[in-house]
Amino acid sequence: VQLQASGGGLVQAGDSLRLSCEASGRTLSNYNMGWFRQAPGKEREFVGYIGFRSRNTYYADSVKGRFTISRDNAKNTVYLQMNSLKPEDTAVYYCATYNSGSVYYMRSYNYWGQGTLVTVSS
Repeated sequence: VQLQASGGGLVQAGDSLRLSCEASGRTLSNYNMGWFRQAPGKEREFVGYIGFRSRNTYYADSVKGRFTISRDNAKNTVYLQMNSLKPEDTAVYYCATYNSGSVYYMRSYNYWGQGTLVTVSS
């Protein structure tokens, strides 16, 4: 499956942004999905997860209450709605398909998109 994240850009602190992750090659509805991010000079970290039927979602503590993951299986797309953005949210955001193991670890995901850059200015 090929994943393409989009929707990143330059915003100010407090603004909102919605990222999209569109899949091609396979039906995304068969996959549980995750979002990760990597800030400059830092390791990639977990942001959130959504089950293939949207029944289960998990979020990193740093984004809980501000970010929301959703999906539209008919459009083969997963979304990351980001509200109340902070400068520390600046990173390249990646979507990935979950394979097995803990949802919080990169090694649990197998297919990755190329990422989209989000820059939050203060």
